[in-house]
Amino acid sequence: MDFPILSLITFFPLAGAIFLIFIHRDRKNLLRSLAFGVTLINFIFSLILYFHFNPQASEIQLVEKGAWIGYGLKYHIGIDGLSLFLVLLTTFLMPIAILSSWSSIQNKVKEYFIFMLILETGIIGVFVSFNLFLFYVFWEAMLIPMYFLIGTWGGRRRIYATLKFVLFTMFGSLLMLVAIFVLYSLSNNSFNLFDLYKLSIPPNIQIWLFLAFAISFAIKVPLFPFHTWLPDAHVEAPTAVSVILAAVLLKMGAYGFLRFALPLFPDAVKRFLPLLFVLCLISIIYGGLMALIQKDIKSLVAYSSVSHMGLIMLAIFSLNTEAVEGAIYQMLSHGLSTGALFLIVGILYERAHTRLIKDFGGVSSQMPVFSAFFLICMLSSVGLPGLTGFIGEILCIFGIFKTNKLLAILGISTVVLAAAYLLWAFQRIMQGPIKNEKILSFKDVNKREIAYLVPIIIMMFWMGIYPTPFLKRMDNYVNELLNKVNKEERILIRTEKDNKLLFKIENLPNKEKNKEKEEETR
Repeated sequence: MDFPILSLITFFPLAGAIFLIFIHRDRKNLLRSLAFGVTLINFIFSLILYFHFNPQASEIQLVEKGAWIGYGLKYHIGIDGLSLFLVLLTTFLMPIAILSSWSSIQNKVKEYFIFMLILETGIIGVFVSFNLFLFYVFWEAMLIPMYFLIGTWGGRRRIYATLKFVLFTMFGSLLMLVAIFVLYSLSNNSFNLFDLYKLSIPPNIQIWLFLAFAISFAIKVPLFPFHTWLPDAHVEAPTAVSVILAAVLLKMGAYGFLRFALPLFPDAVKRFLPLLFVLCLISIIYGGLMALIQKDIKSLVAYSSVSHMGLIMLAIFSLNTEAVEGAIYQMLSHGLSTGALFLIVGILYERAHTRLIKDFGGVSSQMPVFSAFFLICMLSSVGLPGLTGFIGEILCIFGIFKTNKLLAILGISTVVLAAAYLLWAFQRIMQGPIKNEKILSFKDVNKREIAYLVPIIIMMFWMGIYPTPFLKRMDNYVNELLNKVNKEERILIRTEKDNKLLFKIENLPNKEKNKEKEEETR
C-alpha cells in the first residue's frame, strides 16, 4: 500500500487536537462534535488495516520508514498480528469515550478534548513503532495528557492519584531508557527492533536488561506488587479516562512483554519464569479478593483488572501457542468488557452522584434497559459462553494447562472470583428493594448512552461466537514470537563442493521439526 495509512491513523487525532485550539472555548457542543468526528473518522481509517492485513504473511506489514534525527533515530512503523488489534481496540473505544464525556465534562471542555485526542496519538504510536527509541518517545508522550486528564478533571483526591501514577510510570520508564541505550551500544548504534532481535546477548547481561524492561512493563500491566497506583487512578479519573486506562493503557504493559522483553531476552525470561508465575498468581488471587470486599463499585472494577491482567500475563509466560493467542484475545476481551463496566459505573454516577454499593438497590425496576446492558457486560467479564470473555479465558487456561497443570488450576480462580464479586455487586445494585428514594427519579439510558453501549455489546457477541477472523490474524505473529523465545539449535545447510552457506533455517520450534526440515532439504 503506497499511501501512508499508518501515519495518517497515528497523527490524525493530533491534527484534530491542533484544530480544536482555534475553536472558541464557549462553543462547547462544537468542540464535542469535532472531537467525536475526528475519533470516528480515525476508526473508519483503521478498518482499512483490518481488511488490508494479510494473515498469511509473517513479516511486518504496511511498513513506513524515513529519516528522523540520525544516530539510529529513524521513523519506522508497521503492524503485525499483535499491533493490528490493539490499534483497532484504541480507535474503536476512543469515539465511545468521547460520547460518554458529552454531559459529564462541563469544565474546560476545550482542553479536555484536546488532551483526549493527543492521548490517542500517543497510544497508537506505541503500538506501531518498530524503532525502540521512537517507541519510547510515544510511551513517554502518553503520560502528558494522562497527567492533565486525571489531575484536572478527576475526583477529590485527583492530585494524589495523578502524582502516584506518573511517579510509578516514570520510574519504570527511566530503567527502560537505560536498557535501551545499552542495547543501542551492543547493536552497533541501532534502535531498529529487527537488528536487536538478531543480537546474541550474553545471559548475564540479559538478566539486567530484562529486569529493566520487565519492571517498566509490570508497572503498566500492573503486576503485584506494582499495582497500587491503579485503584487510585481509576477511582479519581473521569469515566472516559478510566475506560481508556483499563481497556488500552494496561495492555501496553502486556504488549511490551510480548514485543520486547520476551523475544530480546529469552534466556533471562526462562530464568525468571518461576518468579513471574508467582507474581501472576498473587495478582490473580489478591486482585480478586480485594475486588470482593470493595464498597465503591469503581474500585471493584479496578481491582478486577488486576486479577484479569494477572491471568493474561500468566498465559503469556506459559510460552505456547494456545496460551499466547489466548492472552492476546483476552487483552481485547478485557478491553471491551471492563471498558463497558466503567461506562456502566459512569451512567450510575451521573444519576446518583455516588459510587457506594450500599446506596443502591432495586435499580433494575427503574432502569430495565440499563439493567440488560449491565448484565451482558458483567457476564462477559465473568466468561459466559457466547460472549468474548469465554473465548479468551478458555484459551488462556488451556494453554497454561499444557505448561503446568497446577498453574492452570490456580489460574481458574480468576473466573471463580470474578463470578463472586460481579454477581454479588449486580445483585446488590440492581435487584432487591429500593433502598434510596433518589432511585425512584432515575431515568433509563438515553439515546446517546445506548449509542455508545450497543457497539461494545455487538463486539462482545461477535468475538464470543466467531473468533476465527481474530485468531487467524494472530497465528504468524505468535509462531514467530515463540520461535524467538524457544530457540533451538540452528541448521546450516552448505554445499559439499565449495562449503558455502546455501541457506539457513533457524529458530524452529523444536528439534523434531529441525530434523524433518533438514531431511527434507537434503
